[in-house]
Formats: sequence, structure tokens, C-alpha cells
Amino acid sequence: MDILFIADPLDHFKIYKDTTYAMMAEAARRAHTLYACEPQHLAWVGGKVEGTVQRVKIVGDEADSARSPWYIAEAPEVLDLKHFDAVLMRKDPPFDMEYVTSTWLLELAERTGARVFNKPSAIRDHSEKLAIGEWPQFVVPTLVTRDAARLRSFHAEHGDVILKPLDGMGGMGVFRVKADGMNLGTIVEMLSDNGARSVMAQKFIPQIADGDKRILLIGGQPVPYSLARIPQGNEVRGNLAAGGLGRAQPLTENDRRIAETLGQTLFDRGLLLVGLDAIGDYLTEVNVTSPTCFREIMDQTGFDVAGMFIDALERAAAA
Repeated sequence: MDILFIADPLDHFKIYKDTTYAMMAEAARRAHTLYACEPQHLAWVGGKVEGTVQRVKIVGDEADSARSPWYIAEAPEVLDLKHFDAVLMRKDPPFDMEYVTSTWLLELAERTGARVFNKPSAIRDHSEKLAIGEWPQFVVPTLVTRDAARLRSFHAEHGDVILKPLDGMGGMGVFRVKADGMNLGTIVEMLSDNGARSVMAQKFIPQIADGDKRILLIGGQPVPYSLARIPQGNEVRGNLAAGGLGRAQPLTENDRRIAETLGQTLFDRGLLLVGLDAIGDYLTEVNVTSPTCFREIMDQTGFDVAGMFIDALERAAAA
């Protein structure tokens, strides 16, 4: 297959932990042809969506995760996206208007025959924070509003809460406010931009001490291990980007219940890869933009997550 990866700059990849690199390496092992570009390299012209792309070859000993360079890229060329057997949208958030525009362009490409994973409309339709509202049986008490009075009332009711923006990633902008309410007003003003932006408030889940679990769904099926991202020191955030320690562990019975409840539904909507976040027994996020944690699970358990993903991609592209 010819596979196009729409991603952040390849030079920025930390290949010892990068999920997109793990996908690329597995695809290359199977003799698929790799191409790469960034979202700004897409254009709609003459009724079709084109990409200024580069063919990429992985070089060096894959066991050396510190090698540089890890790839060589051929000269850029302009290709219609329907040329590719699969187009993978792997650009990291922020989920801003440029990201939304990319999904619109990819949706136009689909209409002319391109095969895009995850499906652009499904990425748009599933807010990574708000999508949990579809499955309230798994959700801790939660409020989404830009009304400061309601946020204050929620804190007064639950005493210990987490406040976060709806468009963050990697733990950015996440605050814990305990029963004393210290800095609650300032945090609400900052996150809501004085009432201009909606904020998510959730009752604090003490099981965060055991980790913020990433549960991967591939082709609607759960990977049998999660990655528990454990906060370090006095940090409340378990995100790896915020210094959390990643520990792979078998799915619990409740993890499987959540994964099996959501898995087929999300796959049927065009979401080939989903990263569910769970703390304790509670679902906290449904990540659909560029879910990660392949490498950590593979390295710690030996389970071939990248192989499972490329298997699913091959089936989906052939369907």
C-alpha cells in the first residue's frame, strides 16, 4: 500500500516513544510505501485535494532509538490524495480552526475517493472532552459551562474538583481545587476567559494516584494492556507530557467493560484508532485526534500494538 502520514514535522519525532513512528516502522517492515506531509501542505484545487508530500524511507538500526537521522525523504511532489491506499491524520492538537479546516479538506478528499483514517467527520464530531457525555454510566459527576456561578456551585457541592479547558492536550491547563476553594475565582476567570469559553469541571477522582489509564481501541477492539500514567511528586496530572510515569498493565474487568461498550460504536463511525482515558472505574476522555502510547505498551509488555494497528489498517483500506 501507499500510505500518507499527515503529521507534525518528522524532525521533531522522539522515535523512542513516538506512536506515529511505530506505525511507520511497522508499515515499512511490511514493504508498504510511506509518504509524509504536514496539514499546511494540503490544498483544494480544481475539484480535488492535493498534498505536497515526500516519500520517506526509514534508515538505520531500528533497535537504536536515539539514531539521527532516522529517515531519508525524497524531493517533494504534488499528489492527489486519492492516489494513496490510506491517509492517516496524525497531527497533534491543538484542535483549533486550522485543525478543523484540515478535516474539511480531508472530507472533500474522501468524496473523490481518498481513504482517510480516522474519518475526518468523526474526528470533528467527537470532542475529546465532551464525547464522554454519550456514556454517562461511566462518568464521574461533571459540569461543562462558562457560567462562573455554576462552576462555583459545582465546587461547593463536590468540594474537591478538577477544572480544565475543552481543547487542551497533555495535561495543559488542568487545575485541582480542593475544599478550601483557594484560587477558584482566578482559575475560573483564566480558563473561561472571563466567561467567553466553556470549562469542564469534574469531581476529583482519588484513584489518579494509581494512574490515568490510556486504553487503546484498534478497529473497535481493545489492546489487552493499558498504560497507567502515574503523577509524580505533588503533581495532579498523570500525562506523560506533564512528567507522569507510564506503567503498562493488563486491562481490568471494568476497563474491558468500558472498551467493549464503546469499541464497535466508535469503529462504525469511522474511528479506527481511539484512546480512552480512565481513572479508576471512570471514563474521562475519548481521544480521536492522534492517540499515543503504542511504544510504552510494546516496550513493557512485548505486545505488538503497531502490528495490531497495521493489521486493522490493511483490512479497513481493503474494505
